[in-house]
Amino acid sequence: MQRDLIALTVIHVVGFWFQLVAARRADDGWFLGAPNDERVSLGSSYSGYELMRHTGRPRIFVPSHVWRSCSISQESLPPCSTVPSPPYQRSPPSSKAVVMSLEPPTYLASLQSNIRQRPIPWDGAVRAGTLSEEQYNKIRDVDKAKTLEERRKLVEDDIDSYRLLFVGGPGRPSILETAAKHANVVQFILVLLTDLVKAVPSLANALLDNPDPYQHFLPLLRSTAPEDPVPLLAAHALTDLVSLARDESTATRQALPVILSYLAGLAKSSDAGLQDISVQECSSLLYGHVSRQQFWKQRSETVAPLIAILQAAAGIDANENASANLWSGTSTVRTAGFDGSFGGGVGLQLLYHVLLVMWQLSFEADDIGDELNDEYDIVPLYTHLLRLSPKEKTTRLMLSTLYNLLQKNQKTLLPTAVLARLPAILDNLSSRHLTDPDLLEELESLKALLDEYTKTKTTLDEYVAEVQSGHLRWSPPHRNQTFWMENARKILESENGEIPRRLADIMQKPWDNDKQVLAIACNDIGCLVKEVPEKRHQLEKLGLKRRVMELMQSDDENVRWESLRALGGWLKYSFEQ
Repeated sequence: MQRDLIALTVIHVVGFWFQLVAARRADDGWFLGAPNDERVSLGSSYSGYELMRHTGRPRIFVPSHVWRSCSISQESLPPCSTVPSPPYQRSPPSSKAVVMSLEPPTYLASLQSNIRQRPIPWDGAVRAGTLSEEQYNKIRDVDKAKTLEERRKLVEDDIDSYRLLFVGGPGRPSILETAAKHANVVQFILVLLTDLVKAVPSLANALLDNPDPYQHFLPLLRSTAPEDPVPLLAAHALTDLVSLARDESTATRQALPVILSYLAGLAKSSDAGLQDISVQECSSLLYGHVSRQQFWKQRSETVAPLIAILQAAAGIDANENASANLWSGTSTVRTAGFDGSFGGGVGLQLLYHVLLVMWQLSFEADDIGDELNDEYDIVPLYTHLLRLSPKEKTTRLMLSTLYNLLQKNQKTLLPTAVLARLPAILDNLSSRHLTDPDLLEELESLKALLDEYTKTKTTLDEYVAEVQSGHLRWSPPHRNQTFWMENARKILESENGEIPRRLADIMQKPWDNDKQVLAIACNDIGCLVKEVPEKRHQLEKLGLKRRVMELMQSDDENVRWESLRALGGWLKYSFEQ
């Protein structure tokens, strides 16, 4: 009898544990199932987690940050179907293709859990004037709610009081204002706010209806103490608040730069956990045109750290000339191992989230595509990463991002993609055993786009594209005498001498980490002088002869040799005259 009782107890404990696991998964996203699926609340003691007990019908899990970033509300998700495509995107990753982890950042989740369980002497706080009796009653009511539905009803029935609790009003200070000097209360309130806006989405809209909803939150982001959890909790609460409400009001537009600056600081951290928190929060914020444009406007803060992470994953040393290493194919990367890390120690999870943010940003390709490539060499970087991508999920995001960029900037970026040997990489991908149908569709679309471009382009087009890219390599035209015989005059006369001017710009740079660029440029100048000697004065006006003479003193042997050959042509025709 006693043995049976023990066995029954074990069964109940194991069953309850599975419920908790399922509940945690449900909190991270949204289960799509039949309309009559049962929803079983586990109560406030389990942080408001909700378990959907399935009734045997198919269902799909869509993580929260995906439906947020795709401008999809929970209410609009249809049962037993895939996520509909938002109007602004071409082909959003499906839930299957996007999800790598269903867990929120470990550190943040642990911090919130500890704060929820931490005892606070509320009675003493009321007596000390830290908060009013009314504010305490509102906190106590939702904290004691036994079910998520009960908590939701409490807030919805008195939503104005909860609005005043968090953001205040005329003559009614916010609890963040009255408790500003009590870190334990502030931390609890920030976690409570996060829980409530997730449970009651209408609360987010009510809070943002306030004339200045951010006035007591933004100062919390300015703490300089690295161990202070308040800025992190405040940033998380603000991110949830803004992304759930999808707000683009004037107040939000003014607050976004401050929020993004704080998150960008986390992205620059050497702590991969903080980096991942930053990237996930940014992903939640990039729900619309306004936030994406602001993210790009602050690109020296926001985009640059993400590019640094991608360069590290590609094995590109950020302390050297990253552009030169990309075009030369120099890297020290290794593929992912059993520890789940990529090149430069970048975890696959972090890599995936960075790629997700860049994918969201690529929907502004019309406005930012050229600058994104000019400043960060995004096309060669992604081409390099495609060779190394260990997971179909990361490959899918790379292909989708490249398609968005190339499709909207065909004239400028397709030549760069060809120079970066993207077509060859795509052919290699096609030979792999890929199973994700969405990935295969993206791959074919990108190949078709590049094939359409390459089948109409000549060798001269390829050379012009290379010069316009600003980075020369020993591609076939440079050493091909027939090419120069047929095209030298066209190069000098095309677009009023645009190509020689671009060569002059390239040669003015020192290229300390890639001297071969200078050697190639000297080779090209020599070929132009040889084939069209009567036009050499045009080159002299651009300062090219003087620069070639300077490069004869270079410490690089190849540069000295090519500059000597180029100058020899000039001298030859000078003597002949």
